[in-house]
Amino acid sequence: MHDLVIQGGTVVDGTGAPARTADITVSRGVITGVGDHRGEAAARTIDADGLLVTPGWVDIHTHYDGQATWDEVLAPSSWHGVTTLVTGNCGVGFAPARPDRHEWLIGLMEGVEDIPGTALSEGMTWDWETFPEYLDALGQRRWTVDVGTQIAHGAVRAYVMGERGARNEPATPDDISAMKQLVKDAIAAGALGFSTSRTIAHLAIDGEPVPGTYAAEDELFGIGAALGELGTGVFELAPAGTAGEDILAPKLEVDWMRRLSAAIGRPVTFALVQVDAAPDLWRELMDESLRAVDEGADLWPQVAGRGFGLLSGHFTTYSLLDQIPAYQQLKAKGLAPDELVAALRTPEVRDAIESWEPDPVTAESMEKAFKTTYILGSPPEYEPGPERSLAGIAASTGRSAVSVAYDAMLEDDGRGLLYVPILNYSDGDLHAAREMLLHPRAAAGLGDGGAHCGIICDASQPTFMLTHWTRDRVRGERLPLEWMVKKQTHDTARLYGLTDRGTIEVGALADLNLIDYDRLQLTNPEVVDDLPAGGKRLLQGAVGYVETIKSGVTTFAEGVDTGARPGTLVRGAR
Repeated sequence: MHDLVIQGGTVVDGTGAPARTADITVSRGVITGVGDHRGEAAARTIDADGLLVTPGWVDIHTHYDGQATWDEVLAPSSWHGVTTLVTGNCGVGFAPARPDRHEWLIGLMEGVEDIPGTALSEGMTWDWETFPEYLDALGQRRWTVDVGTQIAHGAVRAYVMGERGARNEPATPDDISAMKQLVKDAIAAGALGFSTSRTIAHLAIDGEPVPGTYAAEDELFGIGAALGELGTGVFELAPAGTAGEDILAPKLEVDWMRRLSAAIGRPVTFALVQVDAAPDLWRELMDESLRAVDEGADLWPQVAGRGFGLLSGHFTTYSLLDQIPAYQQLKAKGLAPDELVAALRTPEVRDAIESWEPDPVTAESMEKAFKTTYILGSPPEYEPGPERSLAGIAASTGRSAVSVAYDAMLEDDGRGLLYVPILNYSDGDLHAAREMLLHPRAAAGLGDGGAHCGIICDASQPTFMLTHWTRDRVRGERLPLEWMVKKQTHDTARLYGLTDRGTIEVGALADLNLIDYDRLQLTNPEVVDDLPAGGKRLLQGAVGYVETIKSGVTTFAEGVDTGARPGTLVRGAR
């Protein structure tokens, strides 16, 4: 008798094959059959007629490094059909960690990834020092998802070099040798890879760049050799110029990445987005990645399926109105949320804010902001046209842009949000993002689950990939459903060597999503204060996931946590 039979679903199996109607049998957490299994005995049978059945999403770019030590749910990623996630990205993490470096590592994560330091300080237990001990600590945990992690350059550098490493001083040959050994020990113990950051946009809470930002080639190649000698692991990074701070650096970065990958025989995956300073640079870097493959390298630009957008509201870290003195004074009172909203609804407060007259320089910058700030709406719209911008609405209604923003953020009892896409939106649409996704070397990622708690909520991208790109897009061509499912299951899993998941086939882990495709929809992001020490974060859910199944066990049913925790630590390639 099977543990589970899923009958009559529309199976999109993650291989890119056309959707088909089939039954799926599961026993002991593994798929045992895909085909016609009607009438076969099972402990539980699900009628999936009318539902999509897909593999669980494999999200390779998250920052739950600290949260995974106290939180079993790992939302919002788990709310969006993710059944496997990878942490330890962008050169920041919490192991290895000397006892006197705990708060410094927290400050590093807080500065780079906007995760409240107070939440990390209260939530983490620090029952490890070395990276293998960190894995052992995670190995005692259970979650709604499987968790794999990477060893981060920032932690390694500080552990070996102390203050010299933290302040980005050059590494000596002895330093490099010691760092290589730490990374080799971590990979041998089950780390999925090594990560670093080289963008000056990534700063610790004290304003210092992430350790490793200016690392010379001897350091990068020396550490990377650990992966090559073991023949496993991914080298992940946020390269110089990622955020558009330097449009010349990215080409130089691809050059050394090409040589590194060829030298160690391991994949190198790097963040790639469209930047306003050079809107077509990403194309050149994609082409360089293809040429690198021809030369024996294995480069994977990691791209996002939508714009990187700040969210502006009354309870987010950033608000468009922050520059207005009357608004600053109101926020400085520390009012409770309902009191703040009540005050904003009074005529005198509104008049004080809307009557603000900025100086000429500020006025010019605000005018630009009005053109690139949009009403997010409900359901949220992530490819808005100019008519949805504050400037566009102001022009069509005869109101001021500040007045438009004021009303929008007061919607939903003061929880309304504005959307400010700062990357991947230079052309005012997502055409570039579509082209990036279609590139043969592109890896889907950069959702940053667990990070940027006060201003960004992109962990919902797996759901957006289906709703927007395969069903709802109106401002350009869509993408095939089967291709999109493969992109964030089979392809992401294979990049990290996880060949036991990401497809619906006999022998694969029974990580599955049952989706009401027509009903699938993102809900509105909202600010909640559920982190340790009352820390705030943005969360965004979805409707339409009828069930999410991890290793044959249902973790969410119609978006409700079942309490099951079948997820475990993933150690190394499978």
